[in-house]
Amino acid sequence: MAREVVVITGMSGAGRSTVAHSMEDSGWYVIDNLPPSLLTAVLDMTERTSDSIGVVIDVRGRQFFDDLNRALAELVEKGVSRKIVFVDASDEVLITRFESSRRPHPLQGNDRIVDGIEREREKLRELRSGADLVVDTSQLNIHQLERKIKELFQSGSLAALKVNVLSFGYKFGIPADADLVMDCRFIPNPHWQVELRPKSGLDKEVSDAVLNATAVPEFLDRYVALFDSIARGYLNEGKKFLTLAIGCTGGKHRSVAVAEELAKRLNGLEISKDASVSAHAIHRDLGRER
Repeated sequence: MAREVVVITGMSGAGRSTVAHSMEDSGWYVIDNLPPSLLTAVLDMTERTSDSIGVVIDVRGRQFFDDLNRALAELVEKGVSRKIVFVDASDEVLITRFESSRRPHPLQGNDRIVDGIEREREKLRELRSGADLVVDTSQLNIHQLERKIKELFQSGSLAALKVNVLSFGYKFGIPADADLVMDCRFIPNPHWQVELRPKSGLDKEVSDAVLNATAVPEFLDRYVALFDSIARGYLNEGKKFLTLAIGCTGGKHRSVAVAEELAKRLNGLEISKDASVSAHAIHRDLGRER
């Protein structure tokens, strides 16, 4: 099996340590707070112990970017598969987390927390744009984040194309880490049916009503066919993580039912002779809409 290295980085307070612990639970050998200059040395040291390595790197070192770019280039030269996971959260959420922990931001110095966050976000702007996977934790509690990471890395090895089918409610905002967004508000809303209103898209009655509504079966067939061609393009570009955001008004009925159905159809979809899709559904706002 080819060796794989996942670099875990991102905003301080966004949940890098939680991601690392979840990967460890899924069979990865993870090293926290590793200076980028030591990345290739660690890879050589663990050659006989693990094929799946995760390293957590932050921005505190002055030579961060030069060292990281050099280390990533060396991995490519060694023929090692490497991916970058960027853990992020909104400024408001990060401020709340730092205030709750009563710890200063590592880059704030004598200024405010928001100043430190602004400096760090500017330093990481280019790295975030080039990340293979952006995990936004703004609306995830620690248990939801752990579950999401375990589902992505459960086997100790990256599948050909990992797809999160994420249902959400537009009233709570579009997910920041979405690669593709699909609007389900064209489907009749079960909210207006008294017997279905208290149920969710996970209930068979609601799922049947949504998936059998006019034009929905044809729409899903065409969307899966379209995704098949998109997935091939992503693989050709080396992208191995994808978040499909499926939205309705409140994230309770239509988006949940459609996300579950799409995950079922996409999981195992063959996109080449030796590559397939690993898909699962996540429901961000289920339970928030009352």
